[in-house]
Amino acid sequence: MGSNLGISDEKILALADYATSPLYNEMERVTLEYAESMTITEREVSDELFARLRPFYNEDELVELTEIIAWENASSKFNRALRIPSQGLWKRKENR
Repeated sequence: MGSNLGISDEKILALADYATSPLYNEMERVTLEYAESMTITEREVSDELFARLRPFYNEDELVELTEIIAWENASSKFNRALRIPSQGLWKRKENR
């Protein structure tokens, strides 16, 4: 899906290293950190992280972002429990 939105394969492949990759800007980094904090069970969204997120989003956007992350987490857990495979929305382009 990301590649359909114009995100390069290189950037998608660097997602695991978003915190240090020069391919990601500060807004993307803090947003991905927020998503990780919501997703990883042992983590919590700290007040400090939320404060770093606020300059990039207004109240409505923060609610929508949080809802999207929560929905994707719920969908992932649902699919995993029912053994529903990936839809293959993104596949690495093969070198030709």
